Amino acid sequence: MTNVGGLFPGQGSQSVGMGRDFAEHSELARAIFNEANETLGYDLKALCLEGPLENLTLTQNAQPAILTVSYIAYRLAEVTPVAAAGHSLGEYTALVAAEALSFRDAVQLVHRRGKYLQEAVPEGAGKMIAVLGPTVPEIEAVIATVDVGVKEIANINSPGQTVVSGDVAGIDALAAALTKAGMKVIPLKVSAPFHCSLMKSAERKLAEDIAKVSFSDPKFPVYSNVTATKVTSGSEAKELLVKQVCSPVRWTESMQNMIRDFDLKQSIEFGAGGVLSNLLKRIDKSIARAEIGEFAHVSSLRNAA
Repeated sequence: MTNVGGLFPGQGSQSVGMGRDFAEHSELARAIFNEANETLGYDLKALCLEGPLENLTLTQNAQPAILTVSYIAYRLAEVTPVAAAGHSLGEYTALVAAEALSFRDAVQLVHRRGKYLQEAVPEGAGKMIAVLGPTVPEIEAVIATVDVGVKEIANINSPGQTVVSGDVAGIDALAAALTKAGMKVIPLKVSAPFHCSLMKSAERKLAEDIAKVSFSDPKFPVYSNVTATKVTSGSEAKELLVKQVCSPVRWTESMQNMIRDFDLKQSIEFGAGGVLSNLLKRIDKSIARAEIGEFAHVSSLRNAA
């Protein structure tokens, strides 16, 4: 199997029962869950397998849960990609897979990252919306006409799917303006307005934690959400994880660049949900897509190889 790109999902892919199939069939999966439990000091495995959903969905829990299950999927698949990318939180998992960051350090970092993001803006004070159809410049043109509150591009997920983040006043005013302009707007169920300037306090706190952690050069390039280009040094990866907090996720460009740079023929999404595989289908239909979300997928992948 050659020219495979690794994809690692971000927050929103969590669900009760995630990782159960892995844990039931694999001693390695159980060991990784136990390592996460020991690192965090609480039973993350039970939260993943049994819920309740409202606790699993809390950002400080969802982030280490998704990272852990995605890393288990990656280890079980035994496939080394030529390059990888992770959506927001998923960039940490990609760096763990590339051996630039230890699993223990990553689990602890994303747990704290989740807490800092949640604390940055009071609950109910921020909002995020998905805008379907128009291009980013078209959305930015409408943003420029709204002089109320904070409203910033947060995620450029695929052609025709862009997410905007900000405070309630800014997002409500923008949503009205976008709707008036004939654009489709979908409110997102999120606990905080991620990837915008309102997260600055979280960025400062996370920078202090990241500064204390050792990073190595990745074994394969990992594409940065901030630059949409490949990162090949540990020091650059470290710096960009800090900038990532308030910067937009340039996912479409990251995928286009990785496909071009490595002449990709196939992608494998490591973890539950299939969100990134669906986005890739909209970005480039020519790329074969596989997902490792349960143990049966591991056998299928090995048989295909």
